[in-house]
Amino acid sequence: MQDCTRDDVVGEYTAALASPHREAFLGLGPDSPAFLMETYDPSHDAVGSAYDVRPGDRGMHFITAPVVTPRSGFTTEVLTAIMQHLFGDPAVTRVVVEPDVRNLPVHRLNARVGFEPAATIDLPDKQALLSFCTRAAFDARPTFQEATP
Repeated sequence: MQDCTRDDVVGEYTAALASPHREAFLGLGPDSPAFLMETYDPSHDAVGSAYDVRPGDRGMHFITAPVVTPRSGFTTEVLTAIMQHLFGDPAVTRVVVEPDVRNLPVHRLNARVGFEPAATIDLPDKQALLSFCTRAAFDARPTFQEATP
């Protein structure tokens, strides 16, 4: 949504909040919003026509807020918290994402938390890398700890 106007963004999230198939959440940092997460039912989204949606599938998008001073590992922490939240719902058995095929940093980030690529798909607004993360794959991911001095 980088090329959208403020009104475009307001319209998109007004529609999201009115839909029974989508939710949006704001993640807060110590003194300001830090990220936005949107979840959706893939069977009510364009991605649902690109694969066989299973019971327990939940789609997810997230964006992080711009920062003045980047912090190493922040997006991994955000995505880990998002996945913990999603898998905190026992009905969710698999998380679905479809980032742009050219977004290599996001593909690497997704792999860190257990996503596995399934196919390149054509969506109305992009060519995407359809990827899935099961609860078992998320639980089996390597955990990274910061080095302590």
